[in-house]
Amino acid sequence: MNGVLIIEDDRSIQNFLKIALKTNGYDYSVATNGLSGISMFLAEKPSLVLLDLGLPDIDGMEVLRQMRDAADVPILVVSARCEEREKVAALDMGADDYITKPFYVNELMARIRVAMRHKKTKSTEENIFESGRLRIDFGRRQVHVNGEKVHMTPIEYKILSLLVENSGKVLTHRYIQNEIWGCVTNDDYQTLRVFMANIRRKIDNETCGHRLILTEVGVGYRFSEDIL
Repeated sequence: MNGVLIIEDDRSIQNFLKIALKTNGYDYSVATNGLSGISMFLAEKPSLVLLDLGLPDIDGMEVLRQMRDAADVPILVVSARCEEREKVAALDMGADDYITKPFYVNELMARIRVAMRHKKTKSTEENIFESGRLRIDFGRRQVHVNGEKVHMTPIEYKILSLLVENSGKVLTHRYIQNEIWGCVTNDDYQTLRVFMANIRRKIDNETCGHRLILTEVGVGYRFSEDIL
């Protein structure tokens, strides 16, 4: 099986997800609790997981931890838990995205397409990234917007590269700081916000009405890859 594994105990949500996936051409299987979900994950090796956190036997965060330890498969949390701390905890644990119930089918499918595409294109052999107006030559460490070379400071370049390499995935403030500086600052992420503002000023075209870097309020940032 290389389709989508649904780990969800609510029958109405199960049916909603199954109809959405089937309509959009995805194969799927369903686990109704955490332990069976882990077992099916290991046995079936799905291409993507839709994981509810409020499971009847074990907490979804433990399911997430065990799956992430076992394989680098896109995991999208689909949960009624809407507090920022829950989102941050799940993303720091290794979830690729977090969708709060209730949600629209189009939003869900867009998030799934992003996760799937990121899995396919994630390659260390790829030295050039192009998306719309943005082009990054990783070999030469050069950034171009609309064909024009853009000057980036070393930190700005590292942050942009990190976001692009994880395009479509929400990166928490804590994760970005640990990857860039090796620690978390004590300024309520203000330093990171300043760098993000500078990067946006250099790569985002305000007149087109679309931002390449999206803010997940209270959580972190996502590179949108011009598709959401």
